[in-house]
Amino acid sequence: MQKGEEPKKQRKAQSQRMPGLEIKMKPRPISLNPQPSKKLGGKVALITGGDSGIGRAVALLFASEGANIAISYLPSEAKDARKVQELVEREFNMECLLLPGDIRKLRQCEKIVNTTIKKLGKIDILVNNAATQTEKKSLTEIPDAQLVATFETNILSMFRITKSALAHMKKGSCIINTTSVTAYRGSPSLIDYSATKGAIVTFTRSLAHSLISKNIRVNGVAPGPIWTPLIVGSFKGKKVAEFGSDVPMGRAGEPAEVAPCFLFLASQDSAYMTGQILHPNGGEIVNG
Repeated sequence: MQKGEEPKKQRKAQSQRMPGLEIKMKPRPISLNPQPSKKLGGKVALITGGDSGIGRAVALLFASEGANIAISYLPSEAKDARKVQELVEREFNMECLLLPGDIRKLRQCEKIVNTTIKKLGKIDILVNNAATQTEKKSLTEIPDAQLVATFETNILSMFRITKSALAHMKKGSCIINTTSVTAYRGSPSLIDYSATKGAIVTFTRSLAHSLISKNIRVNGVAPGPIWTPLIVGSFKGKKVAEFGSDVPMGRAGEPAEVAPCFLFLASQDSAYMTGQILHPNGGEIVNG
């Protein structure tokens, strides 16, 4: 079986007395798919918001598994981005392409894709992770400029980058979108942010079905409270100190505890999954 291909089995009509013997089945179920020592060896991953938080952890984990990395980020986050590049190149001997710019702009969405193709040759894995949030007590307090910026950053850029990347993604490629637990339970102080995260869930499921015939898988990750720069930039004082304490596990998660979900979805370990969302959220039970 080639990488990225689904196992093809010719099954004949057959039956056994319960409980049945696997050794007598024709064909026998595949119980083990040997994996290379580097699960992403030879792959190229484009990660938005890859300078810090979850995106940074994903970039480092992917690099450790043999992928070359391209990360997009705001120019104001250059210091964090350069640190990621340093770690990827020094610790894992992989390439890390830096792509500064504001993905709220259509031209920048196209630019990061085209530059990745030009410099790294391809895109095997697209991780749409960049997001912004601003806390407001009620809907009436959300200014229109904030509403537009949140939707442009969190969901419109995802449409645009994915649309541009798909022109270069081949059979066996995959797309992973970062949504949030707020897409399922809502958040009264993050109404616009939660709305974009709900849109990402639906986008993921719809896109997954539209790309099945091309053998490009699309899945998502819905983190709960994770300790990232987004938190200290969004909340203040006691709320930051107590962040994550209300989930069943009683604490915020670390980016390194979320990144393995992305690795699973990027590798052949998840070859039979598309249109699905993983939930690293500290034990919250969500529907969907």
